[in-house]
Amino acid sequence: MYEYIKGNITELTPASVIVETGGIGYFINISLTTYTRLNGRENVTVFLQQIVREDAHLLYGFADRDEREIFRLLISVNGIGANTAVMMLSSYQPEQLRDAIATENVNVLKSIKGIGAKTAQRVIIDLKDKIGKSSESVQVFDKADNTTREEALSALVMLGFNKRAIEKALDRIFSDNPGISVEETIKIALKNL
Repeated sequence: MYEYIKGNITELTPASVIVETGGIGYFINISLTTYTRLNGRENVTVFLQQIVREDAHLLYGFADRDEREIFRLLISVNGIGANTAVMMLSSYQPEQLRDAIATENVNVLKSIKGIGAKTAQRVIIDLKDKIGKSSESVQVFDKADNTTREEALSALVMLGFNKRAIEKALDRIFSDNPGISVEETIKIALKNL
């Protein structure tokens, strides 16, 4: 199983990218969301999902782990193949799909080409619980750089504070102050703990 590929973009289209690394060019299928994030860049890291079929070994690439996680959840639903999942991720951002599934918004899912009412309902039924559980942990990555969070958490634990209390305080801090530095995070946390 491949995790990611780092290399130079030799060709980029809205549906695919060719990443060259080690003298080999890898053809990778992508969504419009990933295309937008890769456009204009030369050296990239693309997170991968390999799909093996009888007639082909295909690579699907994503600009971040969150989009790949949504892709993996989508293809786990009966009736959703890799191409349909890419179409869904091309139509909506990963957060928008999470929200549509979590709020059981069938109309948003039905508006995607190739998704009918029954398929939309099946996606919601199969993924609602999984999205709810995974979105809590994903929000942390969305709200702040994970390194900043880990450094602040580690420092505050060493100071003797309760880990659960620290995590709750950090969630509030990062939701109110995206992009905050480690030092500022610790200062605010010390006032709130």
